Amino acid sequence: MSDPEFEFCVVIDDDEDILMASRLLLRRLFRDVEAVRSPEEALPLIQARTPDAVLLDANFARGATDAAEGLAWLDKLLAVDPEMVVVMITAHGGVQVAVAAMKRGATDFVSKPWSNEKLLATVRTAASLRRSRKAVSGRGVASPAAPAGASPLLGDSPAMARVHSLIARAAPTDANVLVLGENGTGKELVARELHRQSLRADQGMLTVDLGAISEDLIDSELFGHVKGAFTDARTDRVGRIQAAHGGTLFLDEIGNLPLRLQPKLLTVLEQRQVTPVGANKPVPVDIRVIAATNLPPEKLRDESHFRQDLLFRLNTVEIDLPPLRARHEDLPQLITHYLQHYAKRYGRPVPALSPAARMALLEHDWPGNVRALRHALERAVILAREEALEPEDFALIRAMPRFPSAAVTPPPQHPQNDDLNLERMERRIVEEALKKHGYNISLSAAELGLSRAALYRRMEKHGL
Repeated sequence: MSDPEFEFCVVIDDDEDILMASRLLLRRLFRDVEAVRSPEEALPLIQARTPDAVLLDANFARGATDAAEGLAWLDKLLAVDPEMVVVMITAHGGVQVAVAAMKRGATDFVSKPWSNEKLLATVRTAASLRRSRKAVSGRGVASPAAPAGASPLLGDSPAMARVHSLIARAAPTDANVLVLGENGTGKELVARELHRQSLRADQGMLTVDLGAISEDLIDSELFGHVKGAFTDARTDRVGRIQAAHGGTLFLDEIGNLPLRLQPKLLTVLEQRQVTPVGANKPVPVDIRVIAATNLPPEKLRDESHFRQDLLFRLNTVEIDLPPLRARHEDLPQLITHYLQHYAKRYGRPVPALSPAARMALLEHDWPGNVRALRHALERAVILAREEALEPEDFALIRAMPRFPSAAVTPPPQHPQNDDLNLERMERRIVEEALKKHGYNISLSAAELGLSRAALYRRMEKHGL
Protein backbone atom coordinates (compact mmCIF):
# COMPACT_ATOMS: atom_id res chain seq x y z
CA MET A 1 0.00 0.00 0.00
CA SER A 2 1.25 3.52 -0.81
CA ASP A 3 2.39 5.65 2.10
CA PRO A 4 -0.52 7.59 3.65
CA GLU A 5 -0.43 11.38 3.68
CA PHE A 6 -0.54 11.83 7.47
CA GLU A 7 0.70 10.09 10.60
CA PHE A 8 -1.96 9.75 13.29
CA CYS A 9 -5.71 10.13 13.73
CA VAL A 10 -8.06 9.44 16.65
CA VAL A 11 -11.75 8.60 16.21
CA ILE A 12 -14.04 8.84 19.27
CA ASP A 13 -17.53 7.35 18.98
CA ASP A 14 -19.60 4.94 21.07
CA ASP A 15 -20.94 3.11 17.99
CA GLU A 16 -18.80 0.06 17.14
CA ASP A 17 -19.98 0.11 13.51
CA ILE A 18 -18.86 3.73 13.13
CA LEU A 19 -15.49 2.90 14.68
CA MET A 20 -14.94 -0.06 12.38
CA ALA A 21 -15.98 1.83 9.23
CA SER A 22 -13.91 4.92 10.02
CA ARG A 23 -10.85 2.86 11.00
CA LEU A 24 -10.84 1.04 7.66
CA LEU A 25 -11.61 4.16 5.61
CA LEU A 26 -9.14 6.54 7.27
CA ARG A 27 -6.22 4.17 6.79
CA ARG A 28 -6.10 5.64 3.29
CA LEU A 29 -4.98 8.94 4.86
CA PHE A 30 -3.21 8.01 8.12
CA ARG A 31 -0.47 5.54 9.02
CA ASP A 32 -2.10 4.94 12.39
CA VAL A 33 -5.81 5.23 13.25
CA GLU A 34 -6.94 4.75 16.86
CA ALA A 35 -10.70 4.23 17.21
CA VAL A 36 -12.04 4.35 20.79
CA ARG A 37 -15.46 4.34 22.44
CA SER A 38 -15.07 7.26 24.87
CA PRO A 39 -13.21 10.58 25.26
CA GLU A 40 -11.75 9.31 28.57
CA GLU A 41 -10.09 6.48 26.66
CA ALA A 42 -8.86 8.85 23.94
CA LEU A 43 -7.35 11.52 26.18
CA PRO A 44 -4.15 9.58 27.13
CA LEU A 45 -3.57 8.72 23.45
CA ILE A 46 -3.92 12.38 22.47
CA GLN A 47 -1.64 13.57 25.26
CA ALA A 48 1.01 10.97 24.41
CA ARG A 49 0.99 11.66 20.67
CA THR A 50 -0.10 14.76 18.81
CA PRO A 51 -2.76 13.62 16.30
CA ASP A 52 -3.08 15.18 12.88
CA ALA A 53 -6.86 15.03 13.31
CA VAL A 54 -9.44 14.00 15.90
CA LEU A 55 -12.98 12.90 15.01
CA LEU A 56 -15.29 13.45 17.99
CA ASP A 57 -18.90 12.27 18.30
CA ALA A 58 -21.36 14.92 19.50
CA ASN A 59 -23.36 12.62 21.81
CA PHE A 60 -22.33 9.70 24.01
CA ALA A 61 -25.11 9.28 26.61
CA ARG A 62 -27.94 7.00 25.49
CA GLY A 63 -30.76 9.02 23.92
CA ALA A 64 -28.84 12.32 24.11
CA THR A 65 -29.31 14.72 21.18
CA ASP A 66 -28.19 18.10 22.54
CA ALA A 67 -24.45 17.48 21.95
CA ALA A 68 -23.68 18.87 25.41
CA GLU A 69 -21.23 16.09 26.22
CA GLY A 70 -19.45 16.32 22.88
CA LEU A 71 -19.12 20.11 23.12
CA ALA A 72 -17.80 19.83 26.68
CA TRP A 73 -15.16 17.36 25.52
CA LEU A 74 -14.31 19.61 22.61
CA ASP A 75 -13.47 22.33 25.13
CA LYS A 76 -11.29 19.90 27.12
CA LEU A 77 -9.41 18.70 24.04
CA LEU A 78 -8.72 22.25 22.87
CA ALA A 79 -7.54 23.10 26.40
CA VAL A 80 -4.92 20.36 25.98
CA ASP A 81 -3.86 21.80 22.60
CA PRO A 82 -5.53 24.97 21.24
CA GLU A 83 -4.18 24.15 17.76
CA MET A 84 -5.76 20.68 17.75
CA VAL A 85 -7.84 19.90 14.67
CA VAL A 86 -11.20 18.40 15.75
CA VAL A 87 -13.85 17.25 13.26
CA MET A 88 -17.24 16.88 14.98
CA ILE A 89 -19.43 13.88 14.13
CA THR A 90 -23.06 14.97 14.22
CA ALA A 91 -26.40 13.27 13.62
CA HIS A 92 -28.11 13.77 10.28
CA GLY A 93 -29.26 17.36 9.95
CA GLY A 94 -27.36 18.52 13.03
CA VAL A 95 -26.25 21.76 11.42
CA GLN A 96 -26.93 23.86 14.51
CA VAL A 97 -24.73 21.54 16.57
CA ALA A 98 -22.05 21.76 13.89
CA VAL A 99 -22.16 25.57 13.89
CA ALA A 100 -21.94 25.64 17.69
CA ALA A 101 -18.98 23.26 17.56
CA MET A 102 -17.19 25.35 14.93
CA LYS A 103 -17.68 28.51 16.97
CA ARG A 104 -16.15 26.74 19.97
CA GLY A 105 -13.10 25.74 17.97
CA ALA A 106 -13.95 22.62 15.93
CA THR A 107 -12.33 22.66 12.51
CA ASP A 108 -15.18 21.04 10.61
CA PHE A 109 -17.97 18.49 10.94
CA VAL A 110 -19.37 15.41 9.22
CA SER A 111 -22.95 14.16 9.48
CA LYS A 112 -24.07 10.58 9.99
CA PRO A 113 -24.65 8.73 7.75
CA TRP A 114 -21.75 10.06 5.73
CA SER A 115 -20.48 9.64 2.19
CA ASN A 116 -17.03 8.04 2.24
CA GLU A 117 -15.67 10.54 -0.30
CA LYS A 118 -17.11 13.44 1.71
CA LEU A 119 -15.57 12.15 4.93
CA LEU A 120 -12.17 11.67 3.31
CA ALA A 121 -12.26 15.16 1.77
CA THR A 122 -13.26 16.77 5.08
CA VAL A 123 -10.65 14.97 7.16
CA ARG A 124 -7.90 15.49 4.57
CA THR A 125 -8.62 19.23 4.53
CA ALA A 126 -8.64 19.35 8.34
CA ALA A 127 -5.33 17.46 8.66
CA SER A 128 -3.76 19.70 5.99
CA LEU A 129 -4.87 22.73 7.98
CA ARG A 130 -3.21 21.33 11.10
CA ARG A 131 0.03 20.88 9.18
CA SER A 132 -0.18 24.39 7.75
CA ARG A 133 -0.84 25.97 11.15
CA LYS A 134 2.32 24.32 12.42
CA ALA A 135 4.18 25.88 9.53
CA VAL A 136 2.77 29.33 10.30
CA SER A 137 3.84 29.08 13.93
CA GLY A 138 7.25 27.68 12.99
CA ARG A 139 6.65 24.40 14.80
CA GLY A 140 6.46 22.04 11.87
CA VAL A 141 6.79 21.35 8.17
CA ALA A 142 4.42 22.74 5.59
CA SER A 143 2.13 20.59 3.52
CA PRO A 144 3.93 19.06 0.55
CA ALA A 145 2.83 19.85 -2.98
CA ALA A 146 1.94 16.22 -3.60
CA PRO A 147 1.24 13.87 -0.72
CA ALA A 148 2.99 10.55 -0.72
CA GLY A 149 1.34 8.17 -3.12
CA ALA A 150 -0.45 10.91 -5.06
CA SER A 151 -1.30 10.05 -8.65
CA PRO A 152 0.74 11.71 -11.40
CA LEU A 153 -0.85 13.84 -14.10
CA LEU A 154 -0.74 11.33 -16.95
CA GLY A 155 -1.46 11.69 -20.65
CA ASP A 156 0.37 12.40 -23.90
CA SER A 157 -2.64 13.13 -26.09
CA PRO A 158 -2.82 16.50 -27.91
CA ALA A 159 -5.41 17.69 -25.37
CA MET A 160 -3.13 16.84 -22.43
CA ALA A 161 -0.04 18.16 -24.21
CA ARG A 162 -1.74 21.56 -24.22
CA VAL A 163 -2.45 21.26 -20.49
CA HIS A 164 1.18 20.36 -19.73
CA SER A 165 2.35 23.28 -21.88
CA LEU A 166 0.13 25.75 -20.00
CA ILE A 167 1.35 24.39 -16.66
CA ALA A 168 5.01 24.74 -17.70
CA ARG A 169 4.50 28.34 -18.78
CA ALA A 170 2.29 29.48 -15.89
CA ALA A 171 3.92 27.64 -12.98
CA PRO A 172 7.11 29.75 -12.58
CA THR A 173 5.02 32.92 -12.31
CA ASP A 174 2.85 34.02 -9.40
CA ALA A 175 -0.17 34.44 -11.70
CA ASN A 176 -3.49 33.20 -10.38
CA VAL A 177 -4.72 30.11 -12.23
CA LEU A 178 -8.27 28.84 -12.68
CA VAL A 179 -8.61 25.14 -13.51
CA LEU A 180 -11.86 24.11 -15.20
CA GLY A 181 -13.06 20.56 -15.70
CA GLU A 182 -15.68 17.95 -14.93
CA ASN A 183 -15.64 15.93 -11.72
CA GLY A 184 -12.91 13.32 -11.74
CA THR A 185 -10.71 14.87 -14.41
CA GLY A 186 -7.82 15.60 -12.02
CA LYS A 187 -8.03 19.32 -11.25
CA GLU A 188 -6.18 18.90 -7.95
CA LEU A 189 -3.36 17.10 -9.80
CA VAL A 190 -3.01 20.14 -12.06
CA ALA A 191 -2.82 22.37 -8.97
CA ARG A 192 -0.12 20.18 -7.41
CA GLU A 193 1.88 20.19 -10.62
CA LEU A 194 1.62 23.99 -10.86
CA HIS A 195 2.91 24.25 -7.29
CA ARG A 196 5.67 21.67 -7.85
CA GLN A 197 7.03 23.65 -10.80
CA SER A 198 6.63 27.03 -9.08
CA LEU A 199 9.12 29.18 -7.19
CA ARG A 200 7.12 28.35 -4.04
CA ALA A 201 7.73 24.60 -4.36
CA ASP A 202 9.71 24.49 -1.10
CA GLN A 203 6.75 26.01 0.76
CA GLY A 204 3.37 24.42 1.49
CA MET A 205 0.34 24.06 -0.74
CA LEU A 206 -2.81 24.27 1.36
CA THR A 207 -5.90 22.73 -0.21
CA VAL A 208 -9.31 24.06 0.80
CA ASP A 209 -12.33 22.13 -0.49
CA LEU A 210 -15.09 24.73 -0.41
CA GLY A 211 -17.59 21.98 -1.12
CA ALA A 212 -16.69 20.27 2.17
CA ILE A 213 -17.26 23.30 4.42
CA SER A 214 -20.72 24.41 5.50
CA GLU A 215 -21.69 27.77 3.98
CA ASP A 216 -22.28 29.19 7.46
CA LEU A 217 -18.71 28.39 8.46
CA ILE A 218 -16.73 29.38 5.38
CA ASP A 219 -16.18 32.97 6.58
CA SER A 220 -14.44 31.99 9.81
CA GLU A 221 -12.57 29.01 8.35
CA LEU A 222 -11.29 30.83 5.27
CA PHE A 223 -10.51 34.24 6.79
CA GLY A 224 -10.00 33.28 10.45
CA HIS A 225 -11.36 35.01 13.54
CA VAL A 226 -10.13 36.77 16.65
CA LYS A 227 -10.93 36.02 20.26
CA GLY A 228 -14.35 37.41 21.15
CA ALA A 229 -15.50 37.79 17.53
CA PHE A 230 -18.60 35.79 18.43
CA THR A 231 -19.92 33.74 21.33
CA ASP A 232 -17.41 31.08 22.39
CA ALA A 233 -14.64 32.43 20.15
CA ARG A 234 -12.19 31.90 23.02
CA THR A 235 -8.95 32.10 21.08
CA ASP A 236 -7.67 33.64 17.88
CA ARG A 237 -7.98 31.23 14.97
CA VAL A 238 -5.68 31.39 11.96
CA GLY A 239 -7.81 31.16 8.80
CA ARG A 240 -6.84 29.03 5.87
CA ILE A 241 -5.78 31.98 3.75
CA GLN A 242 -3.36 33.15 6.42
CA ALA A 243 -2.20 29.57 7.03
CA ALA A 244 -1.08 29.39 3.38
CA HIS A 245 1.19 32.45 3.79
CA GLY A 246 4.38 32.04 1.76
CA GLY A 247 3.03 29.15 -0.28
CA THR A 248 0.17 28.22 -2.58
CA LEU A 249 -3.53 28.29 -1.70
CA PHE A 250 -5.66 25.86 -3.73
CA LEU A 251 -9.35 26.75 -3.56
CA ASP A 252 -11.14 23.66 -4.84
CA GLU A 253 -14.79 23.96 -5.90
CA ILE A 254 -14.57 27.75 -5.92
CA GLY A 255 -18.08 27.83 -7.39
CA ASN A 256 -19.38 26.96 -3.90
CA LEU A 257 -18.13 30.25 -2.43
CA PRO A 258 -21.26 32.20 -1.41
CA LEU A 259 -21.90 35.47 -3.21
CA ARG A 260 -21.75 37.38 0.09
CA LEU A 261 -18.13 36.27 0.64
CA GLN A 262 -16.89 36.77 -2.90
CA PRO A 263 -16.15 40.50 -2.39
CA LYS A 264 -14.06 39.59 0.67
CA LEU A 265 -11.96 37.14 -1.33
CA LEU A 266 -11.62 39.72 -4.10
CA THR A 267 -10.21 42.17 -1.53
CA VAL A 268 -7.67 39.58 -0.41
CA LEU A 269 -6.53 39.06 -4.01
CA GLU A 270 -6.35 42.79 -4.76
CA GLN A 271 -4.74 44.01 -1.54
CA ARG A 272 -2.85 40.86 -0.48
CA GLN A 273 -4.15 41.13 3.06
CA VAL A 274 -6.88 39.40 5.04
CA THR A 275 -9.07 40.69 7.84
CA PRO A 276 -10.16 37.93 10.26
CA VAL A 277 -13.74 37.95 11.52
CA GLY A 278 -13.98 40.44 14.38
CA ALA A 279 -10.61 42.06 13.67
CA ASN A 280 -10.06 45.75 12.95
CA LYS A 281 -6.62 45.40 11.41
CA PRO A 282 -5.81 43.44 8.24
CA VAL A 283 -2.98 40.90 8.17
CA PRO A 284 -0.61 40.87 5.14
CA VAL A 285 -0.52 37.59 3.24
CA ASP A 286 1.83 36.37 0.54
CA ILE A 287 0.04 33.63 -1.40
CA ARG A 288 -0.28 32.29 -4.91
CA VAL A 289 -3.91 31.31 -5.60
CA ILE A 290 -5.02 28.38 -7.74
CA ALA A 291 -8.77 27.80 -7.97
CA ALA A 292 -10.80 25.03 -9.56
CA THR A 293 -14.43 24.41 -10.41
CA ASN A 294 -16.63 21.97 -12.29
CA LEU A 295 -19.17 24.69 -13.09
CA PRO A 296 -20.01 25.00 -16.80
CA PRO A 297 -18.69 28.23 -18.38
CA GLU A 298 -22.15 29.73 -18.84
CA LYS A 299 -22.91 29.44 -15.11
CA LEU A 300 -19.46 30.65 -14.08
CA ARG A 301 -19.97 33.75 -16.21
CA ASP A 302 -23.43 34.40 -14.78
CA GLU A 303 -23.20 37.49 -12.55
CA SER A 304 -26.04 36.20 -10.37
CA HIS A 305 -23.93 33.19 -9.40
CA PHE A 306 -20.33 34.40 -9.58
CA ARG A 307 -18.89 37.91 -9.52
CA GLN A 308 -17.16 38.66 -12.80
CA ASP A 309 -14.55 40.94 -11.22
CA LEU A 310 -13.53 38.03 -8.96
CA LEU A 311 -13.47 35.69 -11.95
CA PHE A 312 -11.11 38.08 -13.78
CA ARG A 313 -8.79 38.03 -10.76
CA LEU A 314 -8.82 34.25 -10.53
CA ASN A 315 -8.38 33.36 -14.20
CA THR A 316 -5.27 35.29 -15.15
CA VAL A 317 -4.42 31.92 -16.66
CA GLU A 318 -7.23 29.47 -17.40
CA ILE A 319 -6.59 25.76 -17.84
CA ASP A 320 -9.47 23.70 -19.22
CA LEU A 321 -8.88 20.07 -18.29
CA PRO A 322 -10.44 17.75 -20.90
CA PRO A 323 -12.78 14.91 -19.93
CA LEU A 324 -11.50 11.40 -20.47
CA ARG A 325 -13.87 10.83 -23.41
CA ALA A 326 -12.03 13.63 -25.24
CA ARG A 327 -8.63 11.93 -24.84
CA HIS A 328 -9.27 8.26 -25.39
CA GLU A 329 -5.74 7.85 -26.75
CA ASP A 330 -4.51 8.25 -23.15
CA LEU A 331 -6.50 5.24 -21.94
CA PRO A 332 -3.82 2.55 -22.58
CA GLN A 333 -1.26 4.52 -20.52
CA LEU A 334 -3.75 5.17 -17.72
CA ILE A 335 -4.91 1.55 -17.62
CA THR A 336 -1.36 0.23 -17.43
CA HIS A 337 -0.36 2.72 -14.75
CA TYR A 338 -3.31 2.07 -12.43
CA LEU A 339 -3.22 -1.70 -12.82
CA GLN A 340 0.44 -1.64 -11.75
CA HIS A 341 -0.25 0.93 -9.01
CA TYR A 342 -3.06 -1.04 -7.36
CA ALA A 343 -1.33 -4.38 -7.81
CA LYS A 344 1.63 -2.98 -5.87
CA ARG A 345 -0.64 -1.36 -3.29
CA TYR A 346 -2.51 -4.56 -2.50
CA GLY A 347 0.43 -6.94 -2.94
CA ARG A 348 -1.10 -8.67 -5.95
CA PRO A 349 0.37 -9.68 -9.31
CA VAL A 350 -0.47 -7.28 -12.14
CA PRO A 351 -3.55 -8.87 -13.75
CA ALA A 352 -3.76 -9.50 -17.47
CA LEU A 353 -6.64 -8.14 -19.55
CA SER A 354 -8.53 -10.31 -21.99
CA PRO A 355 -8.98 -8.76 -25.47
CA ALA A 356 -12.68 -8.28 -24.68
CA ALA A 357 -11.90 -6.53 -21.37
CA ARG A 358 -9.37 -4.23 -23.01
CA MET A 359 -11.87 -3.36 -25.74
CA ALA A 360 -14.59 -2.70 -23.14
CA LEU A 361 -12.30 -0.32 -21.23
CA LEU A 362 -11.21 1.47 -24.38
CA GLU A 363 -14.75 1.90 -25.73
CA HIS A 364 -16.41 2.94 -22.47
CA ASP A 365 -17.38 6.63 -22.32
CA TRP A 366 -16.19 7.06 -18.66
CA PRO A 367 -18.74 9.64 -17.46
CA GLY A 368 -16.86 9.75 -14.13
CA ASN A 369 -13.58 10.43 -15.95
CA VAL A 370 -10.18 9.32 -14.59
CA ARG A 371 -11.58 8.89 -11.07
CA ALA A 372 -14.13 6.35 -12.36
CA LEU A 373 -11.45 4.52 -14.38
CA ARG A 374 -9.19 4.40 -11.32
CA HIS A 375 -11.94 2.99 -9.11
CA ALA A 376 -12.92 0.38 -11.71
CA LEU A 377 -9.33 -0.82 -12.00
CA GLU A 378 -8.81 -0.83 -8.23
CA ARG A 379 -11.92 -2.98 -7.76
CA ALA A 380 -10.82 -5.37 -10.49
CA VAL A 381 -7.35 -5.77 -8.96
CA ILE A 382 -8.83 -6.51 -5.53
CA LEU A 383 -11.28 -9.11 -6.86
CA ALA A 384 -9.02 -10.54 -9.58
CA ARG A 385 -8.82 -14.28 -10.06
CA GLU A 386 -5.84 -16.07 -11.56
CA GLU A 387 -7.14 -15.88 -15.12
CA ALA A 388 -7.23 -12.71 -17.23
CA LEU A 389 -9.77 -10.02 -16.35
CA GLU A 390 -13.00 -10.00 -18.35
CA PRO A 391 -15.46 -7.13 -19.04
CA GLU A 392 -17.75 -8.24 -16.21
CA ASP A 393 -14.90 -7.70 -13.71
CA PHE A 394 -15.23 -3.94 -14.17
CA ALA A 395 -18.96 -3.40 -13.51
CA LEU A 396 -19.12 -0.77 -16.24
CA ILE A 397 -22.32 1.26 -16.25
CA ARG A 398 -23.09 3.29 -19.31
CA ALA A 399 -23.97 6.94 -18.93
CA MET A 400 -27.66 7.76 -18.88
CA PRO A 401 -28.97 10.67 -20.98
CA ARG A 402 -27.92 14.02 -19.58
CA PHE A 403 -31.51 15.23 -19.32
CA PRO A 404 -33.55 13.36 -16.66
CA SER A 405 -36.84 14.02 -18.42
CA ALA A 406 -35.68 12.19 -21.52
CA ALA A 407 -36.60 8.56 -20.99
CA VAL A 408 -34.59 5.83 -22.61
CA THR A 409 -37.03 4.13 -24.98
CA PRO A 410 -36.87 0.53 -26.12
CA PRO A 411 -35.03 -0.14 -29.38
CA PRO A 412 -37.04 0.94 -32.43
CA GLN A 413 -39.02 -1.69 -34.28
CA HIS A 414 -37.56 -1.89 -37.76
CA PRO A 415 -39.71 -2.71 -40.76
CA GLN A 416 -39.14 -5.98 -42.52
CA ASN A 417 -36.23 -5.64 -44.93
CA ASP A 418 -34.94 -8.27 -47.31
CA ASP A 419 -31.45 -6.72 -47.25
CA LEU A 420 -29.61 -8.68 -44.54
CA ASN A 421 -26.17 -7.25 -45.25
CA LEU A 422 -24.77 -6.45 -41.78
CA GLU A 423 -22.85 -3.35 -42.87
CA ARG A 424 -25.87 -1.74 -44.55
CA MET A 425 -28.19 -2.80 -41.73
CA GLU A 426 -25.89 -1.24 -39.13
CA ARG A 427 -25.79 1.98 -41.12
CA ARG A 428 -29.60 2.14 -41.32
CA ILE A 429 -30.03 1.54 -37.57
CA VAL A 430 -27.41 4.13 -36.58
CA GLU A 431 -28.88 6.68 -38.97
CA GLU A 432 -32.42 6.02 -37.66
CA ALA A 433 -31.31 6.52 -34.05
CA LEU A 434 -29.51 9.77 -34.93
CA LYS A 435 -32.53 11.17 -36.77
CA LYS A 436 -34.88 10.15 -33.96
CA HIS A 437 -32.88 12.12 -31.41
CA GLY A 438 -32.01 15.08 -33.61
CA TYR A 439 -28.38 13.93 -33.84
CA ASN A 440 -27.95 14.20 -30.05
CA ILE A 441 -24.98 11.87 -29.59
CA SER A 442 -25.63 11.05 -25.92
CA LEU A 443 -29.26 10.05 -26.44
CA SER A 444 -28.54 8.17 -29.66
CA ALA A 445 -25.67 6.24 -28.08
CA ALA A 446 -27.80 5.35 -25.04
CA GLU A 447 -30.59 3.95 -27.20
CA LEU A 448 -28.15 1.95 -29.33
CA GLY A 449 -26.36 0.60 -26.26
CA LEU A 450 -23.07 2.13 -27.35
CA SER A 451 -20.58 4.51 -25.80
CA ARG A 452 -20.29 7.94 -27.37
CA ALA A 453 -16.85 7.03 -28.70
CA ALA A 454 -18.16 3.81 -30.26
CA LEU A 455 -21.03 5.72 -31.90
CA TYR A 456 -18.63 8.31 -33.31
CA ARG A 457 -16.51 5.51 -34.81
CA ARG A 458 -19.58 3.98 -36.49
CA MET A 459 -20.66 7.39 -37.81
CA GLU A 460 -17.23 7.91 -39.33
CA LYS A 461 -17.22 4.37 -40.72
CA HIS A 462 -20.55 4.89 -42.51
CA GLY A 463 -19.98 8.53 -43.50
CA LEU A 464 -22.71 9.86 -41.20
